[in-house]
Amino acid sequence: MTDASVLVVPDVVRARAARLDARLAELGSVIVAFSGGIDSAFLAVTAARVLGPRALAVTGDSASYPEHHRQQALGVARDFALAHEIVPTWELEREGYRANAGDRCFHCKTELYGTLAALARARGFAAVADGSNADDRGDYRPGRQAARDHGVVSPLDDVDLGKDDIRALAREAGMTIWDAPASACLSSRIPHHSVVTAPKLRQIERAEDAVRALGFRVFRVRHFDHLARLEFAKAEMARALEPAVTASIVAAVREAGFADVEIDPRGYRQGSLNEPLLLRPIS
Repeated sequence: MTDASVLVVPDVVRARAARLDARLAELGSVIVAFSGGIDSAFLAVTAARVLGPRALAVTGDSASYPEHHRQQALGVARDFALAHEIVPTWELEREGYRANAGDRCFHCKTELYGTLAALARARGFAAVADGSNADDRGDYRPGRQAARDHGVVSPLDDVDLGKDDIRALAREAGMTIWDAPASACLSSRIPHHSVVTAPKLRQIERAEDAVRALGFRVFRVRHFDHLARLEFAKAEMARALEPAVTASIVAAVREAGFADVEIDPRGYRQGSLNEPLLLRPIS
């Protein structure tokens, strides 16, 4: 959890926020790819403030999109009176996505951005924007190529706003999810080259919902066929390893359909399943 005491908005961040307003005004109208995470949520709220009815937040709904995120997106849309739509996407029908090689995210985002670009053309919106921020530049994100292929813009990145900047501005704007943990689609819990299927995704979601119900906040359930390997944030690891709590975790995850459960002693690492790959950032 981010410490609220350090989230004072410095002048340089306010200047970046002003540039974001100007960048959105320059676009004229925009569809925001709105997952419900803090980056796309802040962008959607800002776009609605700057552009009014010329901003539309659109959430792609598929088997890989967890209900927990859907409810978070709906909550932000309700709290800030966003123009918001949910549209189906069908990445699981793409062979490249199901194969789950190192470029899975490319196939996912190709499906999403293709859908949103078509919607923008049909509705007369000038651009599609995503929530990529300045801190994403050094990460492995094959979806960035799909964004380029479809002409998707990244206003947060354009004005050099990073994750901490966004959280601070979101908190100041009254967004209750300002410190929500970073997350990703359910498919990111499946090791590369292990086929992505709808039953696996539902199993992961049931397990993560069960662990969340036990009071954990930052964690992942990695799917290794019959085995669930759980990664907990360092701040929550000690509690997870208390014998009674561990027993509750194991029981809950087994109830979701896993035969075996283990807790990774290395803890949560963002993108840990990318570690076996030789990766280069896609800027």
